[in-house]
Amino acid sequence: MKEELVEYTRKIIDKAVSEGFSEVAVLLLNEKRSMVKIANSEPSVVQHWSTISVGLYLVKDKRIIVARVEPSSIEQIDKPVKELLKIASRVEESPLYAPLPKPEKEPKPLEGLVDEGVVRAIENPVDLAERVVEVAHREKVDRVAGTIDLAYITRVLATTAIGNVLVEDSTRLQAYLRAFAGEDGSGQWALGSTRLDTRRLEEMASIAARYAVESRNRVEIEPGVYDIVLSPMVFGNLLNYVANMASAFMMFMGMSFFVNYKPGASIASTKFTLLDDPLNKELPRATGFDDEGVSTRTKPIIEDGVFKTILHNSKTASKMNTETTGNAGWIMPTPWNLVVRAGDYKLDELIGEVKKGILVTNNWYTRLQNYVEGQFSTITRDALFLIEDGRITKPINKLRIADKLPRILSNIDGLGRDLYDIQWWEVRIPTRLPYVLVRQVHTSKHTV
Repeated sequence: MKEELVEYTRKIIDKAVSEGFSEVAVLLLNEKRSMVKIANSEPSVVQHWSTISVGLYLVKDKRIIVARVEPSSIEQIDKPVKELLKIASRVEESPLYAPLPKPEKEPKPLEGLVDEGVVRAIENPVDLAERVVEVAHREKVDRVAGTIDLAYITRVLATTAIGNVLVEDSTRLQAYLRAFAGEDGSGQWALGSTRLDTRRLEEMASIAARYAVESRNRVEIEPGVYDIVLSPMVFGNLLNYVANMASAFMMFMGMSFFVNYKPGASIASTKFTLLDDPLNKELPRATGFDDEGVSTRTKPIIEDGVFKTILHNSKTASKMNTETTGNAGWIMPTPWNLVVRAGDYKLDELIGEVKKGILVTNNWYTRLQNYVEGQFSTITRDALFLIEDGRITKPINKLRIADKLPRILSNIDGLGRDLYDIQWWEVRIPTRLPYVLVRQVHTSKHTV
């Protein structure tokens, strides 16, 4: 099958060039995937897929067309090319046009991204779901719900600039579990990895269940300004926004607070470092090459509080007279995997640093009210706890966090030493990070 994918990728390149396109890139993804859904503490639905999707990047006279198709069979992959040529003359020249890059050194696929445990579990993920449910119920929860999503992915890339076809195989595990206890207790945790480690799935289940049990019988508190300990679930969600805003495209669009800073500017607490780490083989978007065939590399977005790197593809780099960072995205440069450097604190030590504050374990409905200022709001979800004199005293009802991302980064005052790998629909970029203590965070009443 892999040889067929390579052959058809070459055929698409040849077909597009013969039809009159001067530059072509083809990104083909073949996924063998299964998902088990958990409802009422039982595996309820098991789905299996085998899919092919084809990304097309086509250039004619500096006019760029980007399209994605999902053919019903591999033999039909090249059919859309002729149709796209018909509309090329009606497309305006791109103000961001730059030639597809021809790397000085040929990029190499990243090795070691396939885990046989994931491959075997794809065939029957029910055993994993039953194990997760059993572990969660050790904490005396009433019920749990969630998903375990497993995939084997073959990524095939060819461009008219690099010549050779690049092929990279990887596996992915993405899971979350939400537990419920009593009338109002709930907790959630997630996991994203290239590997299947049942101990980590069990940890996910235990954390979600423990938070559900401990958050029963919640009380109201007044919103205000609090020192807040953010869990990796919550901080990961916020950092996904921060990292995307480091994209040059987002800066061009006026949708980033980084437009107020230049690399070298102090932008966060000196205790905080955020890396884009595509070479981390344990995180699901690890890769040796980007969508333009440029070698990827690990780089700091923010290091010791200092803004270090704007993320580029070849087009945004040309516009800003610099080099690509290996983050293409044909349209928008994007981070691959995010890693936060660990701190020195245990979780109870972080909590011990708080005189009056809140532990927030989960969130949703994050919205940006002002991108240039980084003004956002997000609603806390599931387990939420009041901290008084360095210890958790009671579970509380949800609040809205309403603040600015630069202020959150600047007010970081401590990071945990234990790192968690988080990925789910509120943390789409795989993120490895600890709990974090942020001082003087503004909150208000929630409305949903």
